[in-house]
Amino acid sequence: MGETIFDKNTNLSEVNFIAKPKVPLEDFPVELSRSQLPLPSLGELDVIRHYSNLAKDNLSVDTNFYPLGSCTMKYNPKLNEAVACLDGFCDIHPYQDQDLIQGSLELMYNLQNLLCQITGMEHFTLQPSSGAHGELAGMLMIRKYHDIAGNQKEEVIVPDSAHGTNPATVSMCGYKTIVVESGSDGLIDIEKLRLAVNEKTAAIMLTNPNTLGLFEEDILEIAQIIHDKDGFLYYDGANFNALLGIVKPSLMGFDVIHLNLHKTFSTPHGCGGPGAGVVGVGKRLADFLPSPIVSKRENYYLNYQIKHSIGRLRTFYGSFSVLVRAYAYILRLGRDGLLNVSHNAIINANYIKEKLKNYYNLPFPKRCMHEVVFSCSKQKEKGALALDIAKRLMDYGIHPPTMYFPLIVAEALMVEATETESKYTLDNFIDAMIAIDKEISLDLQILKNAPNNTCTKRVDEVRAARFPDLRWQESGD
Repeated sequence: MGETIFDKNTNLSEVNFIAKPKVPLEDFPVELSRSQLPLPSLGELDVIRHYSNLAKDNLSVDTNFYPLGSCTMKYNPKLNEAVACLDGFCDIHPYQDQDLIQGSLELMYNLQNLLCQITGMEHFTLQPSSGAHGELAGMLMIRKYHDIAGNQKEEVIVPDSAHGTNPATVSMCGYKTIVVESGSDGLIDIEKLRLAVNEKTAAIMLTNPNTLGLFEEDILEIAQIIHDKDGFLYYDGANFNALLGIVKPSLMGFDVIHLNLHKTFSTPHGCGGPGAGVVGVGKRLADFLPSPIVSKRENYYLNYQIKHSIGRLRTFYGSFSVLVRAYAYILRLGRDGLLNVSHNAIINANYIKEKLKNYYNLPFPKRCMHEVVFSCSKQKEKGALALDIAKRLMDYGIHPPTMYFPLIVAEALMVEATETESKYTLDNFIDAMIAIDKEISLDLQILKNAPNNTCTKRVDEVRAARFPDLRWQESGD
């Protein structure tokens, strides 16, 4: 591993300052003295070079192919960043009078309406900070609806191909998770669903396409089964990159939907933020939205008068810079551009599937949508795990795909190329995967030691997660 900034610590008197401090160092308050703070003594240029060189060791969307399945690590146009950094957007304050932020409120109002057009929902809230936060918002609205209606609902259906946050959200909202297994085709087993649904069923949390990258072909029948028991269809929109402009969730029967603006609508994400898991609802849940939403009379205003609102979900009004980026992205692409996003994402995923299906197992070989799930079970028989293959990809300059998910696929690698990658990049990835498969027979140890060419070698991830050492140590200790 490379040097830390503390390893480069120097004597303060040796640092070249462009301008010397006007206050003698010995006159600084003791609590601000470098002798009292664990800070390295470096010049500005040394600090810039350290972090610039450190950044070169990252595998990022801007520097490397990043096929992290279910995460949609697409390239974010830099124009969106420039728009989000305009003074009128980034220099406002949430406590400003509403008359002074009409432009920002208009953007939020227009974004709500655009998302309604794209999804077919009646209303949107822009408050939630993430997909999981959006799930919580949607399920809390469903919970309050049933409570007010006097419905004795206790259970929520979650397919075994669902995102891991779904059952957690169900539990947080006081419901019991009922898991329905997938059939041999990777889709929900309709007969098992019929047996699971009853008068206690509050909702089903469904991802379509599911986490196998497959479209739930029986979605209208699924909707009928749930609605017949006065339940709701909740749409987990993490995979919405596959449906933009192709079909609206409302036409599939969904009552509530969350969208990850930081995935589908092109905001850089990772490391905990920024994010926005905006939530749209149909007519039955319109009176239960979190408050406030942006409304319009003569001017735009924050509307707190929502009849059965579940209340505020977070401070202020949402991750505003993420909303700006999403708005710019939608306006720039337009209707035809959004449709092309999904078409290209689907083409890219199926191109990878067809090129690699003779090397890696396809548990569900039908045409996929925006992502494809391989099983490394054949490679495991030769001694190489999905983990080894993912680590070895880093030596080829490629970020590992999602590993061991969905859980229903053994030794899974989930690959999502997104629409922004070129055929040249996809071919490089395909060649790397084929080369790695051959390496298993030639020199298995290369994979077991991978990554071999990165600044940090393979770490014990399980131990690091359970026993993190976050103590600061002085250089040389």
